[in-house]
Amino acid sequence: MLDKLRHFIADVVSPSGHETRSFGDGDYRLAATALLIHVISLDGPPSEVEKKKLHTLLETRFALDPGTADKLIADATLVEGEAVDLYHFTSVIMRSVDEVGRLRIIEMMWELVYADGNVSEFEDNIVWRAADLLGISSRDRVNLKRSVADSQLTSDKTT
Repeated sequence: MLDKLRHFIADVVSPSGHETRSFGDGDYRLAATALLIHVISLDGPPSEVEKKKLHTLLETRFALDPGTADKLIADATLVEGEAVDLYHFTSVIMRSVDEVGRLRIIEMMWELVYADGNVSEFEDNIVWRAADLLGISSRDRVNLKRSVADSQLTSDKTT
């Protein structure tokens, strides 16, 4: 019922918005990118650093050219804006991606959290919730956080 209402509202606001998307609802890359967009939008509009980092992550981790990465970001922004919770995205990822891939997605989330040099408790909490829904252990989540934080500190010292 709620989904029908949400689709009705989406169609009123943006008729044919669903047909123009390049990535389907079952594409794990769309789901993962929507999670990443959610992370960088938690503390206000994404900064240029966060946007650039997101683009770089998508190009390198999903082997996309810049134009396809742009389309993925646009599609994910639409679906992220329609989402009620994280479950929709994490369930798509759970059906499509093995544990190693899910660990990489959590690592990408941490990389975006640390991209602006600030880690808010909201960002930390959303990664924790996503990791839990993706079946990633607390130990692995914390280890990924430390690893990304350490690499961020190392790259800050070299620049």
